[in-house]
Amino acid sequence: MSDQNETVAVVRNDAEGRYDITVNGELAGFTQFVDRGEQRIFPHTELDEKFSGRGLSSTLVHDALADTRAAGKRVVPVCPLVAKYVSKHPEVADIVDKPTPEILEFLRG
Repeated sequence: MSDQNETVAVVRNDAEGRYDITVNGELAGFTQFVDRGEQRIFPHTELDEKFSGRGLSSTLVHDALADTRAAGKRVVPVCPLVAKYVSKHPEVADIVDKPTPEILEFLRG
C-alpha cells in the first residue's frame, strides 16, 4: 500500500544511462536505456523488492516513455517489463519499434 505522503519521482540519469525512480528521495529502481540514432533502447529494468506491489514499475516506464516521446525518439522494448507495458498501452504504439537482431547485436557490443 502506498502512503499518501510519499513523494515518487522519475528522473532521467544520463550519467548512468537510465531513468531512476525514487520514493521520498530513496532509489526504488531504474530502467536502463541506450540511445542509437533515433531509437532509445530499453534493455533492463530493476525495482527493489521492498518497493514491489505499488505500481512503481508502471510509473517508471510510463514516465520514461513520455520523456522518450518528448525527445522525439522511438522506443525499443528489449526489457520484458517494458515490452509488457507497451503491449498493454496502445497509446504508445506509435513510437515503438520491435527489437531486431541488429539491435540485440548492438547491445552485446
